Amino acid sequence: MPIIGKVRVLIVDDSATVRQTLASILESDPQIEVIGVASDPFVAARRIRDEIPDVITLDVEMPRMDGITFLRKIMSQHPVPVVMCSSLVEAGSETLLQALEAGAVDVILKPRMGVAEHLVESRIRICDAVKAAASARVAGARRAPVPLSHAIQEPARKLTADAMLPPPDGRAMARTTETVVCIGASTGGTEALRQVLEGLPADSPGIVIVQHMPEKFTASFAKRLDGLCAVSVKEAEDGDTVLRGRVLIAPGNKHTLLERSGARYYVSVKDGPLVSRHRPSVDVLFRSAARSAGSNAIAVIMTGMGDDGARGMEEMKNAGAMTIAQDEATSVVFGMPKEAIARGCVDRIAPLQALAAEILRVSKR
Repeated sequence: MPIIGKVRVLIVDDSATVRQTLASILESDPQIEVIGVASDPFVAARRIRDEIPDVITLDVEMPRMDGITFLRKIMSQHPVPVVMCSSLVEAGSETLLQALEAGAVDVILKPRMGVAEHLVESRIRICDAVKAAASARVAGARRAPVPLSHAIQEPARKLTADAMLPPPDGRAMARTTETVVCIGASTGGTEALRQVLEGLPADSPGIVIVQHMPEKFTASFAKRLDGLCAVSVKEAEDGDTVLRGRVLIAPGNKHTLLERSGARYYVSVKDGPLVSRHRPSVDVLFRSAARSAGSNAIAVIMTGMGDDGARGMEEMKNAGAMTIAQDEATSVVFGMPKEAIARGCVDRIAPLQALAAEILRVSKR
């Protein structure tokens, strides 16, 4: 069913400047309404008693009660989609991963002021994250998960993967024994990816992942997964080889492309504009895989809002790759998989708990 009215947001942050800036950014989107601000969790709790918001943006470090403790209280007492809002501090990235484990829907960086291009990108990312949270499945939350459009102040046109590399030319390497798996995910993807990767054995095909996540946090995310999984997991660096048993995660705020040198696959990590509203972009990774790997590749698209990856998955399918999408029932937000399915380019649709087995099965075809 469609949402009636705007997404109502409560901003919780101890900085008056941040509260004012976030409120201005969010209310620049016609689909969002800021219903209140709070300087700490105790003020926020009083506001929630009066009116339960659709989404809460929550700072991590605040007086009287830290954001993680307040998040756990929200999830146990009044489940509401929560987006954690953080400064660009690498040391705090582990705390934010704990927030995602505790039930936060997403993590955003506090807006970067000063440079016009950065402010525009901050507006896109922050508003998209809040709208995705509003449509996310949160156990016990009042509002049902529903799709939202992306109406927002943004650059004149939404860039495609053309901004980073040309379309596939049909000259990808012929079929070989080595398979490369490319995975794209967004909202809800951090925990979903953990479940998939924990289900893979140490000799799994090489994997490259784009998970929409801020810079500085992908390194901690990869380190956490490396300690949990049989496969080796690391944040991708330019020139890293794609190897059996290795998972490379695209660094936040950089595009990651699959390249080929002879029979060897490796990744290129590059700067560039937002593509499909994201950097890194799933469309960029998938297109590069269509060009470099062709029928040697497997594409997997998972939970997330919007359509990043749908066009690239279609290009991979046309190049001979096998394609898999997460199903609606297990997706926190059924946006990206839904768009790929609508294009008719998905070979298999599987629940989250079956994705690892499906990847292994398809890789042995």
